[in-house]
Amino acid sequence: MTVETRPEGFSDPPLKKELPLLEDPAEAKTRKCCTPNIKMFLVALSFTYFCKTLSGSYMKSSITQIERRFEIPSSVIGVIDGSFEMGNLLVLPLVSYFGAKFHRPKIIGAGCMLMSIGTLLTALPHFLMGRYNYESTISASTNSSTVSFPCSQDPGQLTELEAQQQSSRIAACEHDGGSLMWVAVLLGNMLRGVGEATITPLGISFIDDFASPENSAFYIGCLHTIAVIGPLFGFTLGAFCARLYVDIGFVDLGSITISMKDSRWVGAWWLGFIIAGGTSLVSAFPFFFLPKTLPKEGGPEKDSTAAAEQNLLQGNQQTNATDEQPKIIDVAKGFFPALKRLLTNKIYVFYLIANIIMFNAFIILITYTPKYLEQQFGESTSKANFLIGVTSMPAVSLGIFFSGIIMKKFKLDLLGAAKVALGTAILGCLCTFPLFALTCDNAEIAGLTVSYGGTGISDLESSVSVACNSGCGCPVNQWEPVCGENGMTYVSPCFAGCNISRGSGKNTTFHDCRCIEAFPESGSGNFSAVLGQCPREEKCSRMFIYYLAFQSLSFFVFSLGSTPLYIINLRCVEPDLKSLSVGIFTMALRVLGGIPAPIYFGALIDSTCIKWGTKKCGGRGACRVYDNISFRLLFLGLILGLRLMGYVFFGFVIVQVKKKFTRDHRKASAEGEVFLKQEMKNNVLPEQKPAGLSEKEVESRA
Repeated sequence: MTVETRPEGFSDPPLKKELPLLEDPAEAKTRKCCTPNIKMFLVALSFTYFCKTLSGSYMKSSITQIERRFEIPSSVIGVIDGSFEMGNLLVLPLVSYFGAKFHRPKIIGAGCMLMSIGTLLTALPHFLMGRYNYESTISASTNSSTVSFPCSQDPGQLTELEAQQQSSRIAACEHDGGSLMWVAVLLGNMLRGVGEATITPLGISFIDDFASPENSAFYIGCLHTIAVIGPLFGFTLGAFCARLYVDIGFVDLGSITISMKDSRWVGAWWLGFIIAGGTSLVSAFPFFFLPKTLPKEGGPEKDSTAAAEQNLLQGNQQTNATDEQPKIIDVAKGFFPALKRLLTNKIYVFYLIANIIMFNAFIILITYTPKYLEQQFGESTSKANFLIGVTSMPAVSLGIFFSGIIMKKFKLDLLGAAKVALGTAILGCLCTFPLFALTCDNAEIAGLTVSYGGTGISDLESSVSVACNSGCGCPVNQWEPVCGENGMTYVSPCFAGCNISRGSGKNTTFHDCRCIEAFPESGSGNFSAVLGQCPREEKCSRMFIYYLAFQSLSFFVFSLGSTPLYIINLRCVEPDLKSLSVGIFTMALRVLGGIPAPIYFGALIDSTCIKWGTKKCGGRGACRVYDNISFRLLFLGLILGLRLMGYVFFGFVIVQVKKKFTRDHRKASAEGEVFLKQEMKNNVLPEQKPAGLSEKEVESRA
């Protein structure tokens, strides 16, 4: 083995120091634009919020259609609506706590996929059920010469007609398996709730972690503003689908004898769920391309080399993510201590109680407003949904946007945010008081809301059969309203005492109606009727516009406090409890507000029903006519009462926040005094210390 020898005095040449390569500015700009950042996540999450609110608002707009299609009461439809919150309850605590420890963007993407599957499942019963058959005895034949006898004096003919109708109903029941198909709608809505549970707690906490403090509130405000566009499209989509007949494409629309304002009308409720499910599926994909963590916004600027090194380091961390993921057992050990810390926070507890109570009012409002407008003002489902979308939703969107600007401009602290939230809530509540005066009387329906002579009756639904129709043998459970030429609505042509009908479909007319003849309009000699209820009084149209205006104003004022109200949830807890606080907050709202509110209020609505429909196989179906006065007092009165109760507890939040600020100020003052004394002590040099003084004496002089 030979060893190389070097001449004496010979040394290695100095190594050349490698200079960093200068990056092309255009390439640097392109790389910077392609690097994941919080704004990319914000765009993806905003579209997801749009999709989830689109699906949710469309469900709200289709409540009446689903109720009529499956012939179920409002209490059952409340269970279906509350199933979304039940799905949230199943996974929300786990997602909120454990999800924050793992890859949050990917968990959100998986949730979006579940949300899409649940939305599509909701529409499935339409394709498994038979055609929709509403209550009707009118001929659907296109032969205009058809003549029938709604009120026949021939008992034998009446018995034969009833026998034919009974056999037809039995045959329809045998071929229709839709009696319990509403369970599939419930399960689909529940699955949608499971998927949606990942979006809010993980998305909001992710933004708050990686956005700068001054931009966090603004981003959340923008997020909620864009989310409100979802209901705008959702209610508009609901209005469009409600105009289409449920079995469009499979039936001859000319044979349909009911109009959109008829309480038996069912629109193409299933179509909107297919559209909403498709958009939810699209929203899932971007999250699978985002990293687990992002660079903190507003941090010190780094040169291109440092930024590249950071990206390389993040890539290596993601590659070895399996080795660095926390163990579930270790994470679970800290759950109950964290929950205890959260629930012993007085500010958070009072804040939670106040929001639960106010959320009950909110759920009642958004769930049953379309039904209230339909019944109170006699509008069609399509028109009610459309006007809710174009009036209320923009007002909410603007309110939420300005609430984010208020938080950013005035840099509100916890106490300031609480005061703004309570102030806007009280002011918005004051804007709802005029709604109590904007009302219409009950529609004049002979034997239900008024007597056949047009006077009021004390016992509703007790005077349907009178002398003019006593010989007709009309079934009491029948509902096929006709409008007499005297301006009175009758439960059916039979109860109007009509002897002859001519035409078919929507063009059917009824003549020789004895009840109209017995109580004719002044100066009228024609005793005929047409299909459908009589138009409501003219003032109802004006009242409807005023109602929408005041409702939009109140929504705008309420929304001004939305971002401050939400920021309290993030600021009143310790940083490591943010995700858990949002999750528990959302879970509590679902369990104690979202689930029970539509159920108990649906039962209250059922108590105001004065005319029920009948299922094909017998039994009580959906309600056809409500008592408007009782409905109005329940709807507006309960919402107002719940809001006022919530404001009381929110006042306790402000009291606790003030106490916290006082304690923090005293603590800071005490620490400042100790620090000042220590500094003064340290500044006394040994040569400046008088002879004979001890350290304690020097400290006392300081």
